[in-house]
Amino acid sequence: MEFKHTSVLLNETIDYMMVRPSGVYLDGTLGGAGHSSHIASKLTTGHLYGTDQDEDAIKAATERLKPWSEKVTVIRDNYRNAVGILKEMGVTGVDGILLDLGVSSFQFDNGSRGFSYNSDAPLDMRMDTRKELTAATIVNEYPEEDIKRILRDYGEEKFAPAIARNIVRARSGKKIETTFELNEIIKSSIPAKFRAGGHPSRQTFQALRIACNAELDVLEGSLEEMTDFLNPGGRFCIITFHSLEDRIVKNAFKKFENPCECPPGFPKCVCGKVSKGKVITKKPVIPSDEEIAENPRSRSAKLRVFEKRI
Repeated sequence: MEFKHTSVLLNETIDYMMVRPSGVYLDGTLGGAGHSSHIASKLTTGHLYGTDQDEDAIKAATERLKPWSEKVTVIRDNYRNAVGILKEMGVTGVDGILLDLGVSSFQFDNGSRGFSYNSDAPLDMRMDTRKELTAATIVNEYPEEDIKRILRDYGEEKFAPAIARNIVRARSGKKIETTFELNEIIKSSIPAKFRAGGHPSRQTFQALRIACNAELDVLEGSLEEMTDFLNPGGRFCIITFHSLEDRIVKNAFKKFENPCECPPGFPKCVCGKVSKGKVITKKPVIPSDEEIAENPRSRSAKLRVFEKRI
C-alpha cells in the first residue's frame, strides 16, 4: 500500500517557520515529508533533519526527499530522542522545529495497522512496530481500573466505566483480537440515544492509541528540551489534532514565555526564572473552510508557534 498523507496547514506552517536558506531544521514527525519537502526546497547551504518511528513513513519520506538528499538526514526514531541524536551528530542547535502530531492518513487507511474502527484488523495500533506493547495487550491484560482510566483520561469517554467493565467480561471468555470485536463491545456499552453524531468507538480507539504509543507523555516530556535546542530567534511549530495535545502545547508555550513563579503582588521577580521567548500565535491557527472541504480530517487541527528569545 502506497504511503499517502495530506499535509495539514501546510502553507501556514511553512510561513510561520520562516525558513532561511542557510538554516538548520528538524521535522520530528516526518511522515510522508509533505512539510519537509517544502522546507528542503528552500535550503541552499542549510540542512534538514527528519525523524519518524514508522518504517513505512521513513521509506516514503526518503523517496520524496531524494531531490534534496544532500541537504537532508532521515532518522528512524521517536522525536523524543531527536535532540539527543542531533547532539551526538555534532548539531548544536536548530533554527526551526516542526511536530505534526497524530496519525497519518496512511496509518488510518491501512487496515492491518489496527488504528481504524472502520476496518476489521488485529488490535495493534503501534506507530513503531518494533515496540512490544499493542492495543491488544492493553485490552486483554490490563486491569479494569487501568482500562477505565485510559478511556477516561485519554479519550474523554464518559462511558469509560461501562466499556472497561464489558471488555473485562468479554475477555474472560475469549481473547479480544480484532477491531470489530472491540467495536461490538463498545457499542453494547453505550446507550443507543448517545450513539448519534459519530462512531461510538472513536474516543475509545483514540485513548488506546495514545496509551499504546505513550503519545502525551512523549509530547509533554519533549517540549522543553526541544525549545532549549532552538537557536535564538528559532521557531517551534506544533500541529495538534485533539484537545489533550493542544492543552499540553498551549500550557507549555505559556510557561516558556512567562515562567515566573512569584506571587502576583510582588513588585519584581525574585524567582530568577527567565523567559525562553514568546508565543507567536496568541490563538491557534486553524484550517480554512476550503482545506476542511478538501481534507475533512484536517477539521480538528490547530497550529501553535513559539519563538526562542534572541
